[in-house]
Amino acid sequence: MPKILSIETGTSVCSVVLSQGKQIVALRESVGEPAHAVKLSVFINELLTQQNINVADLDAIAVSEGPGSYTGMRIGVSTAKGLCFGAGKPLIAVGSLLSLAKLGIENAKPAAETLLCPMIDARRMEVYTALFTANAEMINQVSAQIIDENTYFELLKTHKIIFFGDGAEKCKSVINSPNAIFAAVKASAKGMIDVATEKFKNSDFVDIAYFEPFYLKDFVVTTSKKKIFLKRL
Repeated sequence: MPKILSIETGTSVCSVVLSQGKQIVALRESVGEPAHAVKLSVFINELLTQQNINVADLDAIAVSEGPGSYTGMRIGVSTAKGLCFGAGKPLIAVGSLLSLAKLGIENAKPAAETLLCPMIDARRMEVYTALFTANAEMINQVSAQIIDENTYFELLKTHKIIFFGDGAEKCKSVINSPNAIFAAVKASAKGMIDVATEKFKNSDFVDIAYFEPFYLKDFVVTTSKKKIFLKRL
């Protein structure tokens, strides 16, 4: 079973987890004001010291690839690259919204027909988001959305949707439907474990020299009145 160190720094959460297979071995994380440049290296050192191992004992390092905070992702990716380069270990990239969706599924245990909408805070009423099925299949593209009362109006007529992540909190006041469920789930490196383990088994690695985080910059510049329709539900 691969021993993987996973790093999540794309939101205000700074999180590092060591996993063996799909089991958590050790976790360090902080939720609140971001200070990733200070906390990340400390967390990694504490975690490895606690387990009496070093980077050379790992099989791979995984990092959240975005979208998310520009500064946070740069810190996480730069740190992961440095560790991989120094120890000759492969680098695995895990989508931030997929990782968050995994946590939402674990937390809510949704029915098969329920949709999940992880949201990462961007600015004002903007979020990075995508829709997932209850088995973590992404059914539309990752996008930057300005959320208003019409954004999920049609979809909520026929589907329950679970909204979560640090971007969902500010949307409670504008998404009004009995089918809208808000869950207290925030980003964590724990959500990366399943994906990172599968990618390791398939040798699905990224190039350490050329990999860059997924910076989603195409914000909607005016309030969108479009309704979301999905081809596959």
